[in-house]
Amino acid sequence: MTTFAVVGCGRIGKRHIEMIKNLPDATLVAVCDVLGADELGLPDGLSLYPALEDLLAAHPHIDVVAIATPNGFHASQALQVIQAGAHVIIEKPMALRRSDAEKVLHAALQRGKYVFGVMQNRYSQPSAWLKEVVESGRLGDIYHVHVNCFWNRDERYYHPGDWHGTKALDGGTLFTQFSHFVDILYWVFGDVEPTSVQLNNFNHPNSIEFEDSGMVHFKLVQGGVGSLNYSTSVWDANLESSMTVVGEKGSLKIAGQYMNEVVHCHIENYEMPVLPPSNPPNNYGPYKGSAANHIYVYENVMRVLNGEGPITTNALEGLKVVDIIERIYAKA
Repeated sequence: MTTFAVVGCGRIGKRHIEMIKNLPDATLVAVCDVLGADELGLPDGLSLYPALEDLLAAHPHIDVVAIATPNGFHASQALQVIQAGAHVIIEKPMALRRSDAEKVLHAALQRGKYVFGVMQNRYSQPSAWLKEVVESGRLGDIYHVHVNCFWNRDERYYHPGDWHGTKALDGGTLFTQFSHFVDILYWVFGDVEPTSVQLNNFNHPNSIEFEDSGMVHFKLVQGGVGSLNYSTSVWDANLESSMTVVGEKGSLKIAGQYMNEVVHCHIENYEMPVLPPSNPPNNYGPYKGSAANHIYVYENVMRVLNGEGPITTNALEGLKVVDIIERIYAKA
């Protein structure tokens, strides 16, 4: 039986708890949060600790610890877990600085521990299909890749005294809202070189310490050019997340709130297949669609620990997402 703990029991942490509860041959033995059990609404019977140090001391033989705390804590807490002898699952982003992500990677290599990045959008059927189409060469040379992410984050999301919106713990809109899409861009097309960046804060002057909108132009290192346009200043509700690809032999577009739908496919001598549903086959409490894809992360953890396959999102890939975002902000 593989033992797990979860650090950070907010909205995302509760999702991790639910996934572990539904995972065969796994047991959740402890959780950690600065709030009490009543405030968190946790299931009965869980051992709750106020600090990660307390949890690791009480459970010195824990197998895997999932970190779902504010972004600014991810790297330092991952180092604590690795040094205590456990594998670690890190919610996005892996860190807020490349140098901190490198420390996690080096510690894991030295201690022989796995670092699992949470990039569950890779498990959506359109994302997997996109990667197969590009890697198979069906599109020929890639000319353009354009990512558009236009969401709403207003006073319903940002609260006075909360960590969201702070430079130290949130880090920036690309880290918290849109790192999943930076990951898909890197996963499918490889590294990018930002060539121009414009950032604005249109309607969050009193709630965030960074931009709410950005326009990024980049070169694809493997050939082609592209753009990343993003915003959290859309009124009232999320508008779209999409990726448009123009290649030598065709074009395609995936869209939907989490780029979970193929809305255009026109490729030479190619017929678009019927993709299976993206939703996991089982019901994981209140979680559906992309939110339920965390279960695939945990199934991958179990396969890796059982020696049955590679990590789907490894520490180096998590580091590269941080590196790309850091270089975008530096270019600005």
